[in-house]
Amino acid sequence: MSSWIDTHCHLDAAEFAADRDTVREQAAAAGVAHCVIPAVERANWDAVRQLAHRHGDSYALGIHPLYTARAADADLSLLAQALEQHHRDPRLVAIGEIGLDFFANGLDPARQEQFYRAQLQLARRFDLPVILHVRRSADKLLKGLRDIAVPGGIAHAFNGSLQQAQAFIALGFKLGFGGAVTYDRALQLRRLAAELPESALVLETDAPDIPPHWLYTPAEQRAAGQPQGRNAPAELPRIAEVVAGLRGLPLAALACSTSANACVALPRLAGLV
Repeated sequence: MSSWIDTHCHLDAAEFAADRDTVREQAAAAGVAHCVIPAVERANWDAVRQLAHRHGDSYALGIHPLYTARAADADLSLLAQALEQHHRDPRLVAIGEIGLDFFANGLDPARQEQFYRAQLQLARRFDLPVILHVRRSADKLLKGLRDIAVPGGIAHAFNGSLQQAQAFIALGFKLGFGGAVTYDRALQLRRLAAELPESALVLETDAPDIPPHWLYTPAEQRAAGQPQGRNAPAELPRIAEVVAGLRGLPLAALACSTSANACVALPRLAGLV
């Protein structure tokens, strides 16, 4: 059985409250050897760190753009303190999840930019890569990275153009592919998954979010009361089968290359997997 790294899994999410340890055990049984658990706000920094230690996984600390509206300015100073405190923890592999989101309504773009750039500065200060949230924001994110160089990282749930993909790769980033690539209608994304250099790809679930097509609940069924399917790290090998099929690669070869790419993007992983 191939061994996989889920480079983006919100195992601390409320959706896993009833069966969190079982979910991780099921993932391990499916061949997911390691999960990277990114934080989204100050309130869950301790939770992601503790989970990573409990399951032998890794974590990232940061403030997600969707949480900037309720974050305090002082949270950036508290993040710096947390990074100072835990910087020598080998399971702290990145600053994240950070970035910009110009899809969600009601968010202040200037405040998002303030938090994004401040966290890029922290990545430079602590010599850590970043895990980026990219949603209708690739060009702005790239501008920030050109202004404030960081030690690479992962553009999570990448869904931009070929030119944007190449720009992230040129800056030392890997691109995260997950459940969205399993949809037949995702033509551009599937083309990227098939044609980008193998050295650019890492795999992720974003569990419990971005369910693959076999877990997706259509809008009319959700309106009738059926819940959205919950994504989980155990789905990663099946997502990987889709990517391997698009690339014409043996599954074991994809497991090997994407795991190696994850360790390049997040160098501390190499000592953990």
